[in-house]
Amino acid sequence: MRTDKENVPMPKQPNQLFVSTAPYYARYRPGYDPAMYEHLRLRFSLDGTQRVLDLGTGTGTIALPLAALVGEVIAVDPEPGMLEEGRALAEAQRTGNITWLLGDSTTLPAMNIGPVMLTAMGASFHWTDRHQTLRDLEKIIEPAGAVVLASGGAPGDIEPAPWTDAIAEVRTRYLGPGRRAGSGTYQHPAERHQDVLAQSTFRHLEIHTWDRTVTRTLDEVIGLQFSYSYSSPAQLGPDKAAFEADLRDALIKYSPTGLFDELVRTEVIIGTRTQTR
Repeated sequence: MRTDKENVPMPKQPNQLFVSTAPYYARYRPGYDPAMYEHLRLRFSLDGTQRVLDLGTGTGTIALPLAALVGEVIAVDPEPGMLEEGRALAEAQRTGNITWLLGDSTTLPAMNIGPVMLTAMGASFHWTDRHQTLRDLEKIIEPAGAVVLASGGAPGDIEPAPWTDAIAEVRTRYLGPGRRAGSGTYQHPAERHQDVLAQSTFRHLEIHTWDRTVTRTLDEVIGLQFSYSYSSPAQLGPDKAAFEADLRDALIKYSPTGLFDELVRTEVIIGTRTQTR
């Protein structure tokens, strides 16, 4: 059991963090509410013919469900390991209309992606130069298209499940109080995504939310922690096994049944060039 709060592991570079999270990300992230995809289908009359871009796709969390609604998804991510996991999932699901490309928001202008109806982004948007990314997207999103930002909502929108306090205590013991990201710690952007969009061409906004309760097993809760950059296997290094053991002990004391309920929100911000119909 780790008891010291000093000598925490040195933060790793972002590529190291995301390499180590990829298999956990694909398996343990809950994904977005299916109602979000149905809303997009109706809102943009998706009929299996459109092209869409998933920028910062990760393991295809958005790309895979969208692929069932459109003609082609261009899934872009800077981490080869994430793309490999995404391709494997697509193959397992017999989804063949996703093009997986290595790149990110900074390489977007040179990628010759061509016109798309929608550009979807999940957590990736907050890692970008958001204003520049939107300027670059102006050139590829069709006039009637949109920027679609999916998330779990802003910090504080949903009251955390009480058992997450046990996770935070163990994580702080091993990694310190800040959420480590790359060579520093992650800070949620002070300027909200909708405020950034309001300053862009895609200034006409719609915001929708859906809430659902997700029940996880003990193993699923632990696997989920390894999907985050701030508690990734690369971040923990040689302390991973001890971290997992301490986390398992703390959680089972909270819920001897080994089941953990959590209220999970899906929020989508849609930015278009014109007012909502």
